[in-house]
Amino acid sequence: MNLFEQVSFLFSSYNIPAAFWVNIQLTFWAAIGALLVGTVLGLMRVSPVPSLQWLGTAYVTVFRNTPLTVLMLLAVLGVWSQLKITFAQDFATNFFIYACVVLAIYHAAFVCEAVRSGINTVPLGQAEAARAIGLPFLPAARLVLLPQAFRGAIAPLGNVLIALIKNTTVAAAASVAVETSSVMRGMIEANSNMVILIFMIFALGYVILVVPVGVVTTSLSRKLAVTR
Repeated sequence: MNLFEQVSFLFSSYNIPAAFWVNIQLTFWAAIGALLVGTVLGLMRVSPVPSLQWLGTAYVTVFRNTPLTVLMLLAVLGVWSQLKITFAQDFATNFFIYACVVLAIYHAAFVCEAVRSGINTVPLGQAEAARAIGLPFLPAARLVLLPQAFRGAIAPLGNVLIALIKNTTVAAAASVAVETSSVMRGMIEANSNMVILIFMIFALGYVILVVPVGVVTTSLSRKLAVTR
């Protein structure tokens, strides 16, 4: 078979777009969870309460330095297998949710640091002015700090999103069997004479997913940058 026939054979034999769609869904739900948890952690790290600062720092230190594969295996072999905690009766849905939760927990540590770096770009005088007019910490954070912090953290948040897209391949460790790395492994096992072509197809797929994210976040960070 020539190159065109090999590509046509692979795409007709395997549902490659569906595999990428699974990774896109993993990215979407995990990104929402990571943004919510990471923002709360970022506020904890800059809060005036020492215990909250300690908790935020401990979370970031533990999860940022733990391999994602270890967390995936811990969720499946420890939480699901030993503690019998399930999110859905259907196995596929249950492991998909487990993968989303673990991806969100892991990347929340990096979102936290991105948000904290954005908060640090806000001039100290604005926080002091918010306190001077009687705003407590949370309203001051919501009205003054976070709007400017997110504008200053677009680029690092974009980097976290790019890492998240690529890290969704680790969901195979959580028994998500239809995402890209699982499909690619099955294709290689059945078509060992097309290994390079299979790698190139999946590499190109991730380039198509990741490059637009980098372009958009870079453009937004320039447009929304706060002029000091």
